[in-house]
Amino acid sequence: MSGAEPLDVLVLGELNPDLVLTGGDLTPRFGQVESLVAGSTLTLGSSGAIFAAGCARLGLRTAIAGLVGEDTFGRFVREQLRDFGVATSGIVTDSTVATGLTVILNRGEDRAILTHLGAMAQMTAAQVDTDLLARARHVHVTSYFLQRGLQPGLPGLLEQARRNGSTVSMDTNWDPDERWTDGLREALRHVDVFLPNEAEALAITGATSVAAAAEELGRTVPELVVKLGARGAETWLRGERHQAAAIAVDVRDTTGAGDSFDAGYVHGLLAGLSVDERLRQACVCGALSTRAIGGVGAQPTVDEVASIVRKPAP
Repeated sequence: MSGAEPLDVLVLGELNPDLVLTGGDLTPRFGQVESLVAGSTLTLGSSGAIFAAGCARLGLRTAIAGLVGEDTFGRFVREQLRDFGVATSGIVTDSTVATGLTVILNRGEDRAILTHLGAMAQMTAAQVDTDLLARARHVHVTSYFLQRGLQPGLPGLLEQARRNGSTVSMDTNWDPDERWTDGLREALRHVDVFLPNEAEALAITGATSVAAAAEELGRTVPELVVKLGARGAETWLRGERHQAAAIAVDVRDTTGAGDSFDAGYVHGLLAGLSVDERLRQACVCGALSTRAIGGVGAQPTVDEVASIVRKPAP
């Protein structure tokens, strides 16, 4: 991808590898007790990178803006993204920071996550390449609560993106501090599509049902997409609820499934699909991504998704 070409998607995202441990007890015990696990996989991690790889896999011209250290993990992330076809010119390398790392204890349909933030918390809005911002049809923000350095300047970036004619989406992911604030509402005023999961939507709003959360968030965000895991997903648009069922797959690892879902939804949005079509496509993308260990090992192509989407929904 040359520097002058337009972009379909620019990701403002955190960057790190994932170390996924599988099998065995997977319950750490202190007192210098050594426990054995069955397998380990070092793979491209972080919501930003997994979403970007998913978009590229679906044929979207994708770039990412992020921050890594001048270290082994930083080089690994860059190389992996390039291998997936994601433009990496927007990644800043800083020798004064360390690239973050996530360790995932994977039990198939559930997992525990340990994260060292490192550079993820330190990228600022001033480090985002405004040329990339101007060239993108769509801007997607991941892991809002981890990207602490980006938070203060993010509303201005998103406002600029929309002035450029871009649409904007966001997936906050979980807030480790469980405050669910940190300027989020100001940023959401510049977001067209918000993509939390059920637990996140309820925590952000304090609501006790998705319908109540949708009503509250609908005052700020035009399009709300709520991921419901094995129950599929819902989109709330102009007060109307649209639903799609999940598809059955042999789940090996749910890491990054929500990010692959987001990639499928954004692809459908940019392709001009109806809300029901893009919601079903997103559910397919999220489900298929769980067939392999790690977030990027089984992300589908657009042809694979289309072959399933064309089948009647259950």
